[in-house]
Amino acid sequence: MREDDRLVELLKFELRFLEDGGYGRSPRNPWRPRYMFQDSPSCLNFDDPSRPHPCSECLLMKFVPGERKNESSPCHFIPLTEKAETIDSFYRYGTQLDLEEALANWLRKQISRLEDLTLDGDEWLTTQQDNEFGKRARNLRAICWAVSRPEERDGRSLSRGPI
Repeated sequence: MREDDRLVELLKFELRFLEDGGYGRSPRNPWRPRYMFQDSPSCLNFDDPSRPHPCSECLLMKFVPGERKNESSPCHFIPLTEKAETIDSFYRYGTQLDLEEALANWLRKQISRLEDLTLDGDEWLTTQQDNEFGKRARNLRAICWAVSRPEERDGRSLSRGPI
């Protein structure tokens, strides 16, 4: 399974987990709040306080801004909204309901974006293919320009310059 496919599956799982109330209070520890991503079965260190796996191995790191990758919980610094609100900022200034709504919207948006990028399971364009596509597009523009301005195509300009 490609990494992008695994990422889509992870995001879909997180959305289901969130919508099914997975971040509600735990019957084992009702006094302890549940932490987004960290208290999900998809976390590499789920239910293991020793945290043996580095966060750098997590697929969610693709969404963490570079300056936040070394935080103790980097996934809490993923920008969820257009205002760059994060899980961390919602913990500080928002409500649980606002956080869950923002996270659900972000998950849906990322799932849709990633699924749209892969057309019928085709691989992404390689850099070489992308460059070749760009050359063809420039050639097509040049042909269209030449057809639309035949007087300038042969180096003869019928215009007399600026008026």
